[in-house]
Amino acid sequence: QVFRSQLSISSVSDQDAYRAGLQPVSQWKAYGLNGYPGFIFIPNPFLPGCQRHWVKQCLKLYPQKPNVCNLDLHMAPEKTIDLWGQSKVQLRRKGSSKWEPRSLLEKLRWVTLGYHYNWDTKKYSANHHTPFPSDLAFLSEQVAAACGFRGFQAQAGILNYYHFDSSLGIHADESELDHSWPLLSFSFGQSSIFLLGGLKREEAPTAMFMHSGDIMVMSGFSRLLYHAVPRVLPNPEGTALPSCLDQALSSDLPVGSVIEHSSDEDWQVCAKYLQSSRINMTIRQVLAEGQKFPEESGTKGEGQAPSEDSHHQENSRAKRHKPN
Repeated sequence: QVFRSQLSISSVSDQDAYRAGLQPVSQWKAYGLNGYPGFIFIPNPFLPGCQRHWVKQCLKLYPQKPNVCNLDLHMAPEKTIDLWGQSKVQLRRKGSSKWEPRSLLEKLRWVTLGYHYNWDTKKYSANHHTPFPSDLAFLSEQVAAACGFRGFQAQAGILNYYHFDSSLGIHADESELDHSWPLLSFSFGQSSIFLLGGLKREEAPTAMFMHSGDIMVMSGFSRLLYHAVPRVLPNPEGTALPSCLDQALSSDLPVGSVIEHSSDEDWQVCAKYLQSSRINMTIRQVLAEGQKFPEESGTKGEGQAPSEDSHHQENSRAKRHKPN
């Protein structure tokens, strides 16, 4: 059922791959699944130490304003300006007890970037947009090009933050106006089970593991398939963190690298967070070249989810629910 996928090695120079923190594309392994044309699975192609940059960005930088997060629904704007600063001391000191109060970072469930997804209308709009992070755009463009999609533009991102009791219900990503471009998914931290279904919700899915550093690309026929994350699992190596996250970053980064060195203090906070958590970044192109959003009248509440449970299902009813 699994076969090796061909990548477009000539589309990404080794230098650009290095600048994005990736191995040369010629060294990547990529796999497809029979019955799922356009689905590509790339086991961890990151250079040693480079995953740490994306973890730190997802915890320290990307949740900052003007980006939008789930905590904005429940807290005054001034309370969510610096989640990292309000959480880092508490996280570093945290023990293993379940009864310790959670820091704000541990209450983070999602962050939206670029065109901010409206959880109520399930749409994007022209009037709720903030600049997309340039480092993440560059990474996404290199991965898309390696998979045969040169010219991909990272226009919207949804970052999901999972804990061991988190799940993501079965759904299809169809709100983007142009489905000819792929959906890119990057995973960091603890492992999870991923279910890849069919064009209809009731079709039986195929299950697979996602580990830290793994990338999935959903394109073509597979772009609109239903999928879910029913379980987050401890790293199968049996250690607190996957060994790929213990690797240090090279001291001599290439000219123009988007990867930054993390301080030991910052990485201690990230490592503590990841001992019980998983971070996923999904990147999309929303519009075709030259395409515009249709005129809308009186749209309210862009970027807001009805509740935390609507996206990450964490109450007892949801935890009992098993996607078909």
